[in-house]
Amino acid sequence: MCEAHAYLVTEQGQEKIMENVVRISYDDAGGLVLADLFGDEMRLEARIREIALIEHKIYLEK
Repeated sequence: MCEAHAYLVTEQGQEKIMENVVRISYDDAGGLVLADLFGDEMRLEARIREIALIEHKIYLEK
């Protein structure tokens, strides 16, 4: 499978915010929309910091 886990990186460390992410897109306001394997979506004001494909991890920051 090709899904990944999304983490929000802060000064305090990183927090897993979504598992099994299969799609990332931008919304009309410039934020991100993450969708998981089951079709659930999460919208947040963030930018992509790094995508580690081998580790299946997506790092986001505000």
